Formats: sequence, structure tokens, C-alpha cells
Amino acid sequence: MDTGTLLALMTFGVFVLFMIGVPIFLVIGFWIVGVSIAIDFTLANLGATLFEGLNFFGLLALPLFILTGDLINAGGIAKRLSDFAYAVLGWIRGGLGMAALGACGMFAAISGSNAATAATIGSIMHPEMKKGNYDERFSAATIAAGGTVGIIIPPSIIFIVYGFLMNISITDLFIGGMIPGVLMVAFMMLACYIMARMNKWGNLIKLEGKRVVVTAGRAYLGFVAMFIVLYGIYSGAFSPTEAAGMTVGFCLIAGVLITREIKITKLPEVLMRSGQIVGILAPLIAVSVVMQQLLSVLGAGAILTEFLTGLGGYYTILIACMIIVLVFGTVLESLPLTIILAPILAPVAAAIGVDPIHFAVIFLVGGAIGFITPPYGLNLYVASSVTGVPYFRLLKFIVPYLIALVSAWLLIAFYAPLSTFLLQWGGR
Repeated sequence: MDTGTLLALMTFGVFVLFMIGVPIFLVIGFWIVGVSIAIDFTLANLGATLFEGLNFFGLLALPLFILTGDLINAGGIAKRLSDFAYAVLGWIRGGLGMAALGACGMFAAISGSNAATAATIGSIMHPEMKKGNYDERFSAATIAAGGTVGIIIPPSIIFIVYGFLMNISITDLFIGGMIPGVLMVAFMMLACYIMARMNKWGNLIKLEGKRVVVTAGRAYLGFVAMFIVLYGIYSGAFSPTEAAGMTVGFCLIAGVLITREIKITKLPEVLMRSGQIVGILAPLIAVSVVMQQLLSVLGAGAILTEFLTGLGGYYTILIACMIIVLVFGTVLESLPLTIILAPILAPVAAAIGVDPIHFAVIFLVGGAIGFITPPYGLNLYVASSVTGVPYFRLLKFIVPYLIALVSAWLLIAFYAPLSTFLLQWGGR
């Protein structure tokens, strides 16, 4: 049997394993071992490359931002941010749903995780939306959609991974995601307003200056945490890793000594929950480095590059890349999607003149949309688990948010300053 046929059979085999539910880490691991043997690529390389794949200071931000999200939730800071958002938006038809989306944006600006955003805000806001005369299916869909900004609004865990894989400044990626993340929230708020108005969902509250001020005062810890992350990174005072460490320290002190909702005896539970997530992500990042090496040796990137560049001009190739991301995003979570496709598509985009930061944002916004697209749609499963609404009952109500997010994605893709303006303004 020739090498090409053997590689095709192995690739098909691991694809079958993936489809039947084998963990993606094992799927990629089986593939790289099998391919290494097939092409006579030394297995001694695997151990060294797996170690070097994680031996990078910038990756320390990954577990720290995950821990930040858990501390925000355990310390009651997320609930206070949600209360503030409702005080500001509750007087508008659909205001409670819009407040849930706004709370997702604020939580994302501290935690950097889509699943944590959907789970935390969902557990807080879904019961309130049900009491507020919203359809529970729409409420759950709103939570799922709001979680998508968890990986776009900085700090973003997946931006850290993308920057590491593609050797791009993580700070620049964070800055590039600011405006697109806010735009995504705005488009989803518009969709929420239209749906609530059409169906007369939601009980309105009066806009009271006193209530806004009081809830803002109670939410000040969240605002301080956002300031530490965003100002620290953007001003150059901290690296992303240092900002993550500072934020963890602040949220820990705030939760234990100020809100007093984190008990010392509960800290091991919080740390274990964060450690479990890191234990899933870190091995995937390590095997991704080996996978990139093998794809390079096999010439997969060159083949796809030749195919895409043969399609025509700038916009044709860019749209083709976006379609590939969207299609793969329906079955892959953002981390394996980034690991597999970013090293292949990013050079193609660079070859046609797309700014690396702009393409990173395009790529990851497309990946974020995948969180609410069947059949995978991780956020749909998270929202279903948190709210108790069956997965398939969410699908009808997720459509308006899909339309809103795709519209925002197209605007981001075809108007580059949305991703690059802050970088240029900052003297990049």
C-alpha cells in the first residue's frame, strides 16, 4: 500500500473516531502517531515537541484567565454586573434580555471564556427572564448567543492560543477584538429588541437614576477588574500574562475580603474546577504544535493555498476562507478549529494582503458563531444544561441571533478598521 493511500485511510479512521465521540485530544494524537510512522518521521520528535509546545511564558495567561472567570462567579461579581446591566436597560422592551447580553459582554471582558460566560450569566439571568415574562426557549437561546463574545472581547483565551500558534502579539490581538466584540453585542441586542417587541415579551421597569447609581456602585469590583485587564494591557503596563496574574489576585482578594462570598474552605473547589478546564486545553495545544509540523511536512498548507489562491481576487478568497471556518465551526469547538485551520488559512489571507490581526478577528468571530450552530454548538449544550431547556427546543429561537452575528461578521470582515483602528490610533 502506498503512503498516500495509507494516510488517507488513517485520516478517515480518525474522522470516524471523532464522529463517534472519541475526545479530540486522542483523535489528533492517534493521527500524529500514525502519520509519523507512515512517513518515517522520528517518534523521538514527539516528546520534545510536546514539551516545547507548552514551554512558553505567554501561555501562563491561559490558566490564569480561566481561574479569573471562576473567581468572578464565586465572588458574586458577575451577579452585580448583571444587576447593573438590568438597571440601565430594563426600561426598554426586551431590556432584560439585552441586559443579559450586556452582562455577557462585561463578564467576557474579565474571564475570556465562552462556556464560562454562558454558564455563569445563564444561571443568573435565565430565572429572572422567566419571571419577567420571556419565553424560556428564547431566554436560553439569548444566554447561548451572549456567550459567543466570551472569546472575542479581550481578554480572550482563544486569542492567546491563536497568538501563540501564529506568532502574533497577543496584546495586539486583544486590542483588535475590542470593537468587533462590542459590535457583536450591539447586533444581538438589536435582534433581542426586535423579537421581544414582536412577541411582547418582558416586563418593563422605570429608568431610575438612583437605581443605576446604586447598582453601578455595587458592581465597581467588576469595573476595576476590567480596568486592570484592558488598561494594563493596552497601556503597556502589563503583558497579558502579568495582567492575568494581577486580575486573579484582585478577584481573589475581592471575593474573600470585600464581597465575602468566597470562603477559604471553598477555594480548593474553585481551583479544581479551573484546573480541570486547563487539563483539557493544555494537552490539545501541545499536540497542535506537532500536528502543524506534520501538516507542513506533508505540504497540506501549500495544497490548500494553491487551491484558494486559484479562486480569484481578494474578496473571493476571503469569502472562501470564511465559509471554510463557518462550515468546520459547526462540528468543531474553537480550540481544535484554530489548531487545525489557522496555520493553513492565515498564510493564504496574508498572501492576498489581509492584515494578520484583521484576519485573526475574522477567523475567531467565525469560530465564535460556531458555538451556536448545530450540530455541535457548544453554547447550546451549555445553555440547555444550565436552563433545563432541551437542546432541540432552542434551535428555532437561535436563528435571529445567528442572523445578527453573521451580519456583524460580514461587516467586520469587509471593513478592516473595525479590527485595526485602535491599533493604528495607538501607533502600531
